[in-house]
Amino acid sequence: MAASEENNALFPIFILTIMALALVPYTIIKLCSAASKETKSIHCKCSDCSRSGKYRRSLFKRISNFSTCSNLTIVLLWVVMIILVYYIKTQSSENQVFDPFQILGLEPGAPESEIKKAYRKLSVVYHPDKNPDPDANKYFVEKIVKAYQALTDSVSRQNYETYGHPDGRQGFEMGIALPKFLLESQKNGGILLLGIVGVCILLPLVIAVVYLSKSAKYTGNYVMHQTLSTYYYFMKPSLAPSKVMDVFIKAAEYTEIPIRRTDNEPLQKLFMLVRSELNLDLKNIKQEQAKFWKQHPALVKTELLIQAQLTREPASLSPSLQGDFKHVLELAPRLLEELMKMALVPRNAQGQGWLRPAIGVVELSQCIIQAVPLSARKATGGSSEGIAPFLQLPHFSEAVVKKIARKKLRVFQELRDMSMQECAELLSQVAGFSPAEVEDVETVLAAMPSISLDVKCETEGEEGIQEGDIVTINAWVTLRRDNGLIGALPHAPYFPFHKEENFWFLLADSVSNNVWFWQKVNFMEEAAAITAASKTIEDTMEGSGANMKEISATIKKTVDKVKSGSRLVTGKLPAPAEGNYNLTCYCLCDSWLGCDRRTNLKVKILKRTRAGTRGGFVAEDGPITEDGIEEEEDADDEEYDEDYESEYSEDEADEQQDTKQKGPAANGKAHNQGSDSEGSGSEED
Repeated sequence: MAASEENNALFPIFILTIMALALVPYTIIKLCSAASKETKSIHCKCSDCSRSGKYRRSLFKRISNFSTCSNLTIVLLWVVMIILVYYIKTQSSENQVFDPFQILGLEPGAPESEIKKAYRKLSVVYHPDKNPDPDANKYFVEKIVKAYQALTDSVSRQNYETYGHPDGRQGFEMGIALPKFLLESQKNGGILLLGIVGVCILLPLVIAVVYLSKSAKYTGNYVMHQTLSTYYYFMKPSLAPSKVMDVFIKAAEYTEIPIRRTDNEPLQKLFMLVRSELNLDLKNIKQEQAKFWKQHPALVKTELLIQAQLTREPASLSPSLQGDFKHVLELAPRLLEELMKMALVPRNAQGQGWLRPAIGVVELSQCIIQAVPLSARKATGGSSEGIAPFLQLPHFSEAVVKKIARKKLRVFQELRDMSMQECAELLSQVAGFSPAEVEDVETVLAAMPSISLDVKCETEGEEGIQEGDIVTINAWVTLRRDNGLIGALPHAPYFPFHKEENFWFLLADSVSNNVWFWQKVNFMEEAAAITAASKTIEDTMEGSGANMKEISATIKKTVDKVKSGSRLVTGKLPAPAEGNYNLTCYCLCDSWLGCDRRTNLKVKILKRTRAGTRGGFVAEDGPITEDGIEEEEDADDEEYDEDYESEYSEDEADEQQDTKQKGPAANGKAHNQGSDSEGSGSEED
């Protein structure tokens, strides 16, 4: 067994190793995450966003962002590791290899005369008769004398040359990486036993219990399982967009918001400010108010705080409510994402979700991020989204919207389609904007995304789609901005946190309210999009028998396409029963108003033949155009516009129509035949 000095040196090495195994990877992950956030910090430069202070990098804000519990813990652990390294380095000098020339201060191979001269010189300094210090005596006997003997005495020199030490072969020593005090006395056996039990049994058990308790309570998106159950239960197929708020505020995270008596008066004042947005029956206002306040206090508080965001009234909140207000908004994006998934989760035998509540969730998300009242989405004039898209622009108000409406500008897309000169003249002459305010509006309009869709539905390796086939959906979603950027944070000066743009691709039957296929699309992660698209293209072409040269060329084009701002959406679904299906492809943005895109798609499902052969496309009123593409009729477009229009009313159900339409049908291709969500007709008009 090694001496206690050896054990005392091994213990810090053991602790240093355990700390490094956990601390080094965690630090690398944190640094990569911080670097990733820095690359995503492309944000709006308008005066409203600059004045909000959300992107301001002051010294105090940098320190406060760094001074989190996790960051300070990492720094403290690194300080401990540096101290351990220094301690181990100073202690390692005692375990150096015996080198007599180094001890005597000579070069290897020095003659005997120089050896004796160096020995006499060191004896004057370290000999006990000259130096009474015990450490000097120990160093003289154990180092200097043995080094002199190893170089002058024949036996000692032979031992040194053979075994590396003048005393001959050294015994094999082993040590235990435990503190010194545990090995010096036999009375410390109980402490040693408790330490082994604590480190080897209790510590892993505690970590496992904490991890399992958290994993049992939260999902991978840090949302409570109870919240998902609540959302699933209250989600209905006929849920109107105006009623989505009632489901959203029932999250378990919001029920844990503290209820304080001191908040009653500020909440009463806030209620009077946002009462018009609460869908209360004005004919029975007293009964409606009493019914509202009888709800769970946490639900009342959450809804009022969200309405404060929608009506841009956070300044009226008390200091205690300000903290709850920020907490509610911080949780909102990921709760809305899970609510969206609960609307799209399979609800029937075909694995289809519901379209109407999904659109309502996206509309609520847009209003919360842009701080626009839900009532502003009511259809007015020629716009199905009302004045809501205008209100997200800086310096715009209802009065400004009314002024430009007198110039026959009632649709938001018309404002986006204007040239910069026309837009500047309109805003300066009609709305009375200053040049700086006009520049802010142009900056935001240039940052708004424009989406185009190229969708294809087909059965791989076959000409048509028969009932029961596995249908492959391939859609390219392309994003363009006037400022040339692809991935950027949206203009959201009233939302106090960083929020990335997310887009939801939906392939749905708007008549039956069923979503056939959906996928979330993000334009910030370019590397992940390149990997996914390349893998999909490679697998598809290998299955079709293409050679490596063709595959490489196609993958190269795909990579260039992704880098230019396109994302590949792909998936598979079983073909339904025979018939003609009028589908709609939606691409909905959760952060911007007026940027949604949709395109109509006709799919014809053929009856499966007994022999298993594929029949061609058969149109009832005439031949199909080339590649199975046929233009949509204006009547169909108007029908889709009515289905997609925002509905903020008390109606809870729509008329259900037969999903199978008679007439000419093209099979599963749509090339940029979409229109913006606020448009009232087809683009062909």
